[in-house]
Amino acid sequence: MLSYAIIFFIIALVAALFGFGGLAGASAGIAQILFFVFLVLFVLSLIFGRRARL
Repeated sequence: MLSYAIIFFIIALVAALFGFGGLAGASAGIAQILFFVFLVLFVLSLIFGRRARL
């Protein structure tokens, strides 16, 4: 999921470089949402992934 966020961020940078403001804003928004979803899932996996084995 982090790779998708990075890909959308790169698309946003390229679109902004060429002057496509709407596309750059949309891609940056998608990248931001994907990054925060990745961050939440990562923290949850750290919290719940390490259970003691008996």
